[in-house]
Amino acid sequence: METILVVDDEPEVLSMARDMLEARGFRVLVAGGPEEALCIAQSTPGPIDVLVTDVVMPELNGRELADRLSALRSEIKVIYMSGHTSEVVGDYGVRVPSDSFVAKPFTSERLIGKIREKLGYRSPFSRPGSGPARG
Repeated sequence: METILVVDDEPEVLSMARDMLEARGFRVLVAGGPEEALCIAQSTPGPIDVLVTDVVMPELNGRELADRLSALRSEIKVIYMSGHTSEVVGDYGVRVPSDSFVAKPFTSERLIGKIREKLGYRSPFSRPGSGPARG
């Protein structure tokens, strides 16, 4: 079962993302900000496969958080999310459009599709925990 860490300073976004991902069989960790995310990353045994983080947050921005988490967990893959314009997001060093970006508001299909891409799934119907498609 793949583990996803979702970081956002908006509780509604955290709750919605957790519900979407758990319904699809992912193990979900949530953090209300970058410092909490760093604590979770340091204290969680086993891999954290994907970080899904807001770009614009009060403590650290999503790019800075991703850089710090990547230093702790080199295997982590990153997806950024934001409701801001591509211009604002670009100021934080995140390219839009990108295979690593999801615009808010997002659908379950959009978020899960991005995560599956990052995990190397070829089929939208492959299940978490079954590993990437081979061949």
